[in-house]
Amino acid sequence: MKKAITILITILVCNTTSILACEICGGGLGNNYTGLLPNFNKRFIGIRYHFNQVKTQLDINGNETALTNHEKYKTAELWSAWNIGTQWRVMAIIPYSNIQKYNNGTDKSAKKSGLGDINLSGYYNLINKSEKFNQNLWLGLGVKLATGQYNKDEFSSTNTTNIYQLGTGSYDFTTSVNYDLSKDNIGINTNVSYKMNTKNSDEYQYGNKLTLNGSVYYNILLKEKYRFRPNIGIQHDTQARDKSMGYKIDHTGGYNTNINIGLESTINNLAVGFTYQKPLSQYVSHGRTELQNKFLIHLTFMF
Repeated sequence: MKKAITILITILVCNTTSILACEICGGGLGNNYTGLLPNFNKRFIGIRYHFNQVKTQLDINGNETALTNHEKYKTAELWSAWNIGTQWRVMAIIPYSNIQKYNNGTDKSAKKSGLGDINLSGYYNLINKSEKFNQNLWLGLGVKLATGQYNKDEFSSTNTTNIYQLGTGSYDFTTSVNYDLSKDNIGINTNVSYKMNTKNSDEYQYGNKLTLNGSVYYNILLKEKYRFRPNIGIQHDTQARDKSMGYKIDHTGGYNTNINIGLESTINNLAVGFTYQKPLSQYVSHGRTELQNKFLIHLTFMF
């Protein structure tokens, strides 16, 4: 059996355009689910597309009011990874996002789009064994650049989430550990990552975030040419409250748990993947933000 594939968790401040300042909301600022990487030996380059919807400005009981916003986040990313020797890997993600926001009370909608925050990551393969089981342990460090536009005027109240942004306006850092264990065609992949956010020039600082992820996958080979990898897993995100001028903001932070269902397929040097995420449990922004289903697809060329 070939070497098991690892899930690399990076700080994808992806869906960049209007990623909810609430990072666990999964918008441009907060979607950090990478999924199983294509099975590549040296390098790959491809396009990924994220889509998710969020309700914000709910009342204290989680119900819609005239203030409630329905928000859609669409992000296209150019992503690439390169193996350097047998133990090192570098990865880059360049996102471009489109955000749509509709308000119940005014019956008006708003849009914004643009470049998001670019993410750069490096990984070191600490363990690579193939005895009774195949084992891989990767350690990662990443930095998120402040390339997406941050508009301080979008943050109007300490009682609302600062989500309608293309970028955070700050340089942020991520550490991650990925462990993959497989035998024959079945494998288990686990990830732990911690994202440390710094404050931007407007004295706003998004809360740090801890992400735990685990999945089970199965490799299927057809006609020595077509490879399929169905997978299912759980992801849990916990985020601290944001800060403005050093003070914590009430209706920010929280947690959510998703079930992830996906399929990776490879034909020669072309990889296609799909992931669906459904919330199982959530408490975001003191219950005043509701996360909905998310989708991720990619088309990747390996060379």
